[in-house]
Amino acid sequence: MPLNADRFNGAQPEEQAPERVVIAMSGGVDSSVAAALLKREGREVIGIGMHLWNYEEDRLAFDSCCSPYDVLDARAVAGRLGIPYYLQNYEESFREEVVGYFIGEYQAGRTPNPCVACNQRFKFSHLLRRAKELGADQVATGHYARVKWLPREDRPGLGGRFGLFRGKDPVKDQSYFLFSLNQPQLERALFPVGDLTKEEVRELGRELGLKTAEKPESQDICFVAGGDHSRFIEEQTGVASAPGPIVDRAGRTLGQHQGLTHYTVGQRKGLGVSAKAPLYVLELDGARNQVVVGEKADLERSVFTVRGVNWIAPPGEESGGTRAWVQIRHHHTPQPAQLLPIAGGRVQVEFEAPERGIAPGQAAVFYREDEILGGGWIE
Repeated sequence: MPLNADRFNGAQPEEQAPERVVIAMSGGVDSSVAAALLKREGREVIGIGMHLWNYEEDRLAFDSCCSPYDVLDARAVAGRLGIPYYLQNYEESFREEVVGYFIGEYQAGRTPNPCVACNQRFKFSHLLRRAKELGADQVATGHYARVKWLPREDRPGLGGRFGLFRGKDPVKDQSYFLFSLNQPQLERALFPVGDLTKEEVRELGRELGLKTAEKPESQDICFVAGGDHSRFIEEQTGVASAPGPIVDRAGRTLGQHQGLTHYTVGQRKGLGVSAKAPLYVLELDGARNQVVVGEKADLERSVFTVRGVNWIAPPGEESGGTRAWVQIRHHHTPQPAQLLPIAGGRVQVEFEAPERGIAPGQAAVFYREDEILGGGWIE
């Protein structure tokens, strides 16, 4: 049986030294309560803070996620819980693996999702490496998601896999951001607040006297102050986003755009062009440096392809593909669709009804009820 699979099956461990767990402590209430729950279970808990960005470059970012203020809050919580806390500097790696991806996607006319990329390219790999250095087998975060060990029904006791499921709180569920985790990572991942609602987490924080119990959540990208990604990209690259034509679907020029990084698929405001009906961004054409616009109905699509697919649950072999519920944004309501594997490890997704805002560069995640089957990046 894989590492600690018994924790998902209710088995009682034999008397032994406490399990050592490394937890990413961001300074928010979720990771604070997650650390407290692990400590309550009798585990040896080590808190890790991840210094990802030089906030001295932009003082406005001090109130964003993972800022120096958050580090102080995480240290205070660790002291309250009586656990060690170490701050690790990952600024160089984060700039290369996440910020570089973010800038490159916008420059190519795609809409990136840095939170997914951070988990996929950065967070869990670095946490697992640090956990190994500290003699810990598992890593924990404050994500609202759940991991379960799923034995094979046809051969009980002779294998299985780990499954990734939505968190209990449907509003706070963060499983969408974790679709890229593989089996070795899921085997070692703990999400202590996944079975709780946000209000239950806050109530536990109050009961434990944690200073983060009432702390509001950051809504911005942690390294982009005020959400102004265009300004951020220009400052980081030293190159202003090149203006170009705004065209309709027939290729007729309607106006000038300020640079592709200023726009996203589905955007309506700030286009600076007039028409009989409201116009929306349909496509960002990086090759031609064009913003393609059209009416609201033109945003609707039923079929698209997904690249870089990671399957957590093996895809079905039914004729015509696999049935699933597909989510194309964090706050998108999943819709029924058919999944058809195609060349290059890609998947063709066909919704039962047209959907708006299918943006290249965003993640498309496949669900069966609450379980993630897999996911990838919209082409």
